[in-house]
Amino acid sequence: MRRIYMDANATTPLLPEVADAMRPWLLENFGNASSIHHHGQRARAAVEHARESVARLINCRESEVVFTSGGTESDNMAVFGVVQQGGLVKPGDHIITSSIEHHAVLHAAERLRDRGLEVTFLPVSGEGTVDPDDVRRAIRPSTQLISVMMANNETGVIQPVAEIGRIAGEADIWFHTDAVQAAGKIPIDVQAIGCDLLSISGHKMHAPQGTGVLFVRRGTRIEPLFFGGAHERQRRAGTENVAGIVGLGRAAELAYNALRDGTMTRVTAMRDRLERGVLERVEDCVVNGAEAPRVPNTTNLRFENLEGEALVIALDLKGLAVSGGSACMSGATRPSHVLTAMGLVTNRARASLRFSLTKLNTEDEIDAALDIVPAAVSRLRELAPVNAGTLG
Repeated sequence: MRRIYMDANATTPLLPEVADAMRPWLLENFGNASSIHHHGQRARAAVEHARESVARLINCRESEVVFTSGGTESDNMAVFGVVQQGGLVKPGDHIITSSIEHHAVLHAAERLRDRGLEVTFLPVSGEGTVDPDDVRRAIRPSTQLISVMMANNETGVIQPVAEIGRIAGEADIWFHTDAVQAAGKIPIDVQAIGCDLLSISGHKMHAPQGTGVLFVRRGTRIEPLFFGGAHERQRRAGTENVAGIVGLGRAAELAYNALRDGTMTRVTAMRDRLERGVLERVEDCVVNGAEAPRVPNTTNLRFENLEGEALVIALDLKGLAVSGGSACMSGATRPSHVLTAMGLVTNRARASLRFSLTKLNTEDEIDAALDIVPAAVSRLRELAPVNAGTLG
């Protein structure tokens, strides 16, 4: 059976160029980047080259790039690192985040709330966007941090982070943005955004799983999560994952090029053709967040009168891999917190699927998906019709 992968927001395949860059560091080159002998110096040079590549991708200083194990660690390091001092939080301090963040931010904020911190979870519009005026109104004298994601992992909706960054800067408040679903898909310039912290995950941009970055603007007060050696300028203790970092650096180079050579324009065109084709062929189908700006590869489609999980399985049986939302919440019984925050009732949230393309997808695969999806939807609706009156 032919397999078509359209779940890039869960993870992306390792590009051959990335694997080739990593291979020597998995086999012949085994040095510890903290060692001062020949083997260590070669490893250190490889790590620093990767740091340069990431810095170019987001327009920051090389010294502001901290390598981590992925987006979750980067998010946790940003949120806990700013508000905790000496491992403790100051009761009464306040942070602001949105109701549609990835759980790496939401659960971190909830844990801090349990420890006495005050947290404001901002609402979003029906299209899934945060209103910067809501951010401004939520600020208190005790606000320590604002954390709003750059692009949502379920809908692809892009948030007005540059405007939020200006608000944070005017109020002299640290600003973090989770750019895990934005990196490699849209241009990122931390100078233009005005953020103090920014998270990236390698495996969302064709680098290996278990790699990530936290941008930490020079002068930002942040306490490390790990303690040990003086790695990453004393911000993240632990021997560097040299092969993984090399892969992340090569993926950053390829992403930088893809944003300039028309690759992401091609991905946008494929996403739009898929979206239009499904809407034309399937009745009672709606795009969640259609009127908001979105990253090029993502569409979240709602198939009325269907159970989304059943459709995910039906499509997989035909060789098409998509998802019902965030991979980290796969198997959860609750509907998507993102879609419910956008105002969807439970059944409508559960009737929604995320299609997220990689730059390896082809026009031929779009054609195949446009045959598979309508047939699967029609079959499921025939087998298990749902009373449309329960969806409103």
